[in-house]
Amino acid sequence: MSKENKNGKIIAIITMMFLYAMISFVTNLAAPIGNVWKAQPGIDGSNTLGMMGNMMNFLAYLFMGIPAGKMLLKRGYKNTALIAIVVGFVGIGVQFLSGQLNLGTIGSVPAAFFVYLLGAFIAGFCVCMLNTVVNPMLNTIGGGGNKGNQLNMVGGSLNSLAGTITPMFVGALIGEVSKNTALADVNPVLFIAMGVFAAAFIILFFIPIANPDNTDASTVYEHSPWSFRHFVLGTIAIFIYVGVEVGIPGTLNFFLSDKVNGAGSMFENAAAIAGFVTGTYWFMMLIGRLIGSSISGKVSSKVLLTVVSCAGIALILTAMFLPKEITTKMPVFTGSSFGIIDVPLFAMLFVLCGLCTSVMWTSIFNLAVEGLGKYTALASGIFMMMVVGGGVLPLIQNFIADKAGYMVSYIVPVLGLSYLLFYALAGHKNVNKDIPVE
Repeated sequence: MSKENKNGKIIAIITMMFLYAMISFVTNLAAPIGNVWKAQPGIDGSNTLGMMGNMMNFLAYLFMGIPAGKMLLKRGYKNTALIAIVVGFVGIGVQFLSGQLNLGTIGSVPAAFFVYLLGAFIAGFCVCMLNTVVNPMLNTIGGGGNKGNQLNMVGGSLNSLAGTITPMFVGALIGEVSKNTALADVNPVLFIAMGVFAAAFIILFFIPIANPDNTDASTVYEHSPWSFRHFVLGTIAIFIYVGVEVGIPGTLNFFLSDKVNGAGSMFENAAAIAGFVTGTYWFMMLIGRLIGSSISGKVSSKVLLTVVSCAGIALILTAMFLPKEITTKMPVFTGSSFGIIDVPLFAMLFVLCGLCTSVMWTSIFNLAVEGLGKYTALASGIFMMMVVGGGVLPLIQNFIADKAGYMVSYIVPVLGLSYLLFYALAGHKNVNKDIPVE
């Protein structure tokens, strides 16, 4: 390989790593920005409305999951990534614009809030396309095999790191959420996101990237992934898993920031502390993925999913019944400096759930596509659509939080994890082995 090609390859890898991180960065903006929106006049603390940006972000997967795969086949890695970057820049730009507009109200809700939801929906299209292209693109750049997998593992770690930093960063910018909190307070985060998208577009535009193998996307098969019972149950599992993964920290962020109905009265600069505690959940996911990658060759997906589902249920149920007054020490950013402060023990238990959710996607995917053969590619596109669960379940959870309280709302992830336990023990079994898959 020439020095010029080698340098171009390195730049392409670094660019893909940034995009891998941006997937998590853009996705995890929804909850902390929703925290600001729910404090605005007309929304008046509604957790349901505060979680709507997250809902719109994930709703885009339902519409874009399969089209993104077809775009990849038709346009190739590079062009699909470039389109995704442009869409992401526009989505973040619309969210920024929503904070600058004064359009009156629709009912009692600020009209600009609906502009924000549009921006979140557009950004969701971007994240879906990037999810579709970044994994195979890194694998191709790395030359496939172990090197390609290694690059994806590094990318996944950066994805978790970005998820850790985002709520911490937004929380530090806001400090304390009140009716006087301005949406302009989060503009620096939006500017960073748009800047990274712009830089990534310019860099990627000038780098040659090989396209995927030519595959006839119009091939008609006698059966489909839906013909397999364990895959159907697996799609439900992915839908639920993503909802659980997002709902646990998203609702916790609201809970710890809420000065009226939550635990926020314990803290000064509650939003900053909530952002840091919530960010620690994503850090636990990073740790969990590193541990998972080291033991995945020795422990089956069935066993792994069984253990983490049971652990998650135990952690959440314990947290739900713990008195809020019981605290533990935790290092956090208080808004002006780092320090060791008392936080509710239930918050630490919710944070530890990140260790459990970190390995669930891979485990569910492996079990759901086992024995699918030629139908695996189609199954992957359907799986991407089911990521919409990350919008639906947290919305349901926060609707319950509005009606019955934050702790009661955690029955949603408990029920979700119970289904994942069923899938690990029985639902994953392939009872359709008579269907030809070669």
